[in-house]
Amino acid sequence: MKIGITGINGLIGWHLRAFLHGQPGVEVIAGDRSTFADETRLENFVSTSDVIVHLAGLNRGDDQEIESTNIELTRSLIAACEQKKHIPHIIFSSSTHIYRDSAYGRSKKICAQDLREWAARNHGVFTNLILPHVFGELGKPFYNSVVSTFCHQVANGEEPRIDQDGRLELVHAQEVARRIYELVTSRRNEDVVVSGNPITVSSLLEKIHQLADSYSNHVIPDLRDTFSLDLFNTYRSYLFPGQFPRSIKLHKDNRGELFEACKNLNGGQIFLSTTHPGITRGNHYHLSKVERFLVVRGEAIIRIRRLFHDEIFEYPVSGRNPQYIDIPTLHTHNITNTGDKELLTLFWAHEIFDPNSADTVAAPV
Repeated sequence: MKIGITGINGLIGWHLRAFLHGQPGVEVIAGDRSTFADETRLENFVSTSDVIVHLAGLNRGDDQEIESTNIELTRSLIAACEQKKHIPHIIFSSSTHIYRDSAYGRSKKICAQDLREWAARNHGVFTNLILPHVFGELGKPFYNSVVSTFCHQVANGEEPRIDQDGRLELVHAQEVARRIYELVTSRRNEDVVVSGNPITVSSLLEKIHQLADSYSNHVIPDLRDTFSLDLFNTYRSYLFPGQFPRSIKLHKDNRGELFEACKNLNGGQIFLSTTHPGITRGNHYHLSKVERFLVVRGEAIIRIRRLFHDEIFEYPVSGRNPQYIDIPTLHTHNITNTGDKELLTLFWAHEIFDPNSADTVAAPV
């Protein structure tokens, strides 16, 4: 199954690519701005895709530019399909803004109608995916989502301002990715409305502050409900890489030394591992799991890389100076014993390991 994604470098596109990366038998075909800028490249993108998830578009800026850009991108996609006489299943990322009289909402309605008519003419399958407010790790502050803006500001010690305390309906980008994958396999030729978590802007900010205050005191907040977990993972994505590793207070007396490795409000699982000199563990990523690395004895380097990016962050750590790194989601990571003796590492995850739902996808750093 070859799945083409337009707007692959955007918030939903990146999350969807990360989700599909772990699915067997799926090949992702990347579509970005340069794809639409070259007619031949766009036609090749279309002709090699069994399914196209059309996410590319503009949602901020001048009204006329938003409307014309979104419609032009969709009509270029349709023209490429017709030129190559290829009829992929198209899943279109629409928005609840279609129920409002805005340039963005109007453009989404027109795009959906154009795609619906194209599919009808060619006996194809078109799924119109109507999404509420989407948020997720590493969204652009002041662009993608008020969640991104608030999390970025709180993570950097700024105080967000609420201009209007409206109501939001929030859905995490990984949930959107899961729904898209279901639609790839079910091939629903209809409108599909995704619901989210209703919350006011002020309540959202209060919840982010609660998560941040708990975490700043080295306490993992209660993550038993999915929305709290998604919001916490989004918040902590703005702390990486500059605010790690985090030092732990070391208590000493005549008996020896003691430190608190992990304090959390909802349990999870702690385990210890030994690693021989020169050996590397890991080389995988997680979609939602919160995971802590803490070297207890020995010397090591922890390496972390954001999926589909080249930059690798390296953190030398030592059992002589207890420091933890909480691994950001959607980042592949590993730990290497750089010493000449056995490495002893404490690992903590917010959930008990389930081999049937491991949330662990292999990917080299």
